[in-house]
Amino acid sequence: MNPSPRSSSTTARAGGADPGGRFSTAALREPVSSGLTRPIAWRQAQLQCLDGLLAENEPAILEALSADLGKPTVEAYFEVVSVRQELRLAQRKLKRWMAPRPVPVPLAQRPGRAELVAEPLGCVLIIGPWNYPFSLTLQPLVSALAAGNTAVLKPSEQAPHTSALIARLVGRHLDPTVVAVQEGGADVAGELLDLPFDHIFFTGGGRVGRLVMAAAARTLTPVTLELGGRSPAIVLADADLEVSARRLAWGKGLNAGQTCIAPDHLLVEDSVRPALIERLQVEFQRAYGDDPLSSPDLARIVNQAQFERLLALLESARRNDRVLSGGQVDPGTRRIAPTLIACASASELLSRLSGDDPLLAGELFGPLLPVVGVSGLPQAMELIRRGAKPLALYLFSRSQAAQDRVLAGTSSGGVCFNDVVMQAGVPELPFGGVGESGLGRYHGQAGFDTFSHLRSVLRRPFRLDLPFRYPPYGDRLALIKRLLG
Repeated sequence: MNPSPRSSSTTARAGGADPGGRFSTAALREPVSSGLTRPIAWRQAQLQCLDGLLAENEPAILEALSADLGKPTVEAYFEVVSVRQELRLAQRKLKRWMAPRPVPVPLAQRPGRAELVAEPLGCVLIIGPWNYPFSLTLQPLVSALAAGNTAVLKPSEQAPHTSALIARLVGRHLDPTVVAVQEGGADVAGELLDLPFDHIFFTGGGRVGRLVMAAAARTLTPVTLELGGRSPAIVLADADLEVSARRLAWGKGLNAGQTCIAPDHLLVEDSVRPALIERLQVEFQRAYGDDPLSSPDLARIVNQAQFERLLALLESARRNDRVLSGGQVDPGTRRIAPTLIACASASELLSRLSGDDPLLAGELFGPLLPVVGVSGLPQAMELIRRGAKPLALYLFSRSQAAQDRVLAGTSSGGVCFNDVVMQAGVPELPFGGVGESGLGRYHGQAGFDTFSHLRSVLRRPFRLDLPFRYPPYGDRLALIKRLLG
């Protein structure tokens, strides 16, 4: 097999077929089972192919992301650079990640040497999402190839231009017995989940994540589920409101709010709530102008179903006179202006006097930003603990004590203090959820380990074969107790 870039005539779907003509993973499993993928040279060659894919096709990638989501060029470039950062880190650290990891050996087993040896899992399935359809499909592929696996990619059909581009570019730059792409909808995903894989990596919503996990359970296939959930942002009175508002407005406007770690709703200390709302209005206006629907820097909602879901939430808030700013919509372009919405206070929510607020019932995944007043950090934390564990948790405060209280009194996939979203841009910081926000993690060495089996190895010499371990044991119990405890 040639690990160099493929010619443009190579089809990315050439993973093989069974006698019935259906897609098969057999050709993709063979390089791993034969040991071909174990050397570092093979792995670096695959990473170099990905490097070429990025270097030669950046304009096409940006164009596809614009066609699918209306992403501004800068926001589309974030997808390219996140894959490139992951790739550069893997290329630089791969030798260290692959090295055996020593484990201490107890006195009774010396001389001896124990270690963990990372070995490839085999052929893995990567199911990508629609909100970041390029980066969140290719980033885990970097980890999978670095760990010596082959892979099948299933890009999101809801981002069809990016899906088609991934299929075309993978077919051009990577050997089809290393990476294959299967395009299509839920039916294709269902067929893939019936095939034998050695790991399934899924990024998407909790409902589909449950289906993926149920399918994997039939064959005891391990899974990584990168899901989502409500990611609250707490703003305390000692925060720098100007900087906080600017960062919150950026995080909510990014990709029109269609980011799994976007600030989902704000829990703002009552004494600064009016001031923060005023600053947020200023920042949204500064970023997107007086007519945000015509701004070249505002992405669009991915499809009609998502647009109508968000529109229903917005119209409900409008009927109840809760829209504080924004609220403009353009059904023709599926654009919604960043919108601030007033919600019941935390006291009302905790006592259920306000009923169940649909804006706080689940992940919004759009440019709607509910604002909840809280009496202070304890009440905000209590409200957070009432719900499912979020993927990300944000706190804006100058107080180290407040930051420590949040770490000690809540649970979330990740935490970021005094900023939003930026934690995902640290290549060596593991990323993943907890509870309903996900299972497993990746980025950097965490991604390498996710796609590796850490094999336990003990090496013993023939010398010093002490007889006390063998029967007949006689009266050796006292000696064994002294040696083993």
